[in-house]
Amino acid sequence: MFNLLKKYPELLDLAHYPNETQRNEVLKAIYERDIEDNPSFKFREKRIYPIKDDGSVEMARELMHLTCKEVEEDGVKHRVFDIHRSRRLHWIKPHMEETTGEADIEVFSIVERDHKNRKDIKRTYIYNKTQKYVIVLEPQLRSGNAYYLLTAYYLDEDYGEKMMKKKMKKRLQEVL
Repeated sequence: MFNLLKKYPELLDLAHYPNETQRNEVLKAIYERDIEDNPSFKFREKRIYPIKDDGSVEMARELMHLTCKEVEEDGVKHRVFDIHRSRRLHWIKPHMEETTGEADIEVFSIVERDHKNRKDIKRTYIYNKTQKYVIVLEPQLRSGNAYYLLTAYYLDEDYGEKMMKKKMKKRLQEVL
């Protein structure tokens, strides 16, 4: 469990676990410590909640979004383990607390199209340009004082930084 001692910007060491179950136990322990069991898990004084699915909070689904990426095979989308996301799971908390010490972090909100549900949605992005790391929050519009944590990922694809620059051009005047 030495991974529980890792601090930002260190990466978790996940390669030495002999099987997927042990690796997932460590990731779950970090998730529970930093997010699920953390009563002060907030961003700029706004409480952060996990994604809701059909009205219920599903922690296993949330952890999956933070450690797996969506891929499409034969026209079917599914999620697969992503070492880049997983090695940075413990980075979420210092970004929420804004204690990374990084100077080159952009925080902005945009309106973007949700093509699956065919509607516009508002999202808040925390983009660490130095580490090429992104956290996506969805403002809870009813209360105005909370977020849903949608996902967090490392920009390991060639188009990733270009995509973030496009999003920043669409930024709203204030962070939601």
